[in-house]
Amino acid sequence: MANVQYYDVILKPVVTEKSMEAMGDKTYTFLVHTEANKTQIKEAVEKMFDGVKVKRVNTMNLDGKKKRRGLVVGRTAQRKKAIVTLTEDSKDIEIFTGL
Repeated sequence: MANVQYYDVILKPVVTEKSMEAMGDKTYTFLVHTEANKTQIKEAVEKMFDGVKVKRVNTMNLDGKKKRRGLVVGRTAQRKKAIVTLTEDSKDIEIFTGL
């Protein structure tokens, strides 16, 4: 397993209708490094955002889709998605406040 630092764990936030509705319940969705585990994701969120306490982390491995261009057949890259739930006394994450 690769040596993954906390600033390499979270790649980008997922902004969809479903993830935006879940923000009211202090649940945030991120694309994360494929080799990161739940404890690394929890530590990364708590270090990157001040005043945030993580209650629970759920992860999903997403397989790459089949793509075809002419006769060449290939796959897109695999991804990993993390759904992070914060505690009730935690601050909100500032990235999503203006959306």
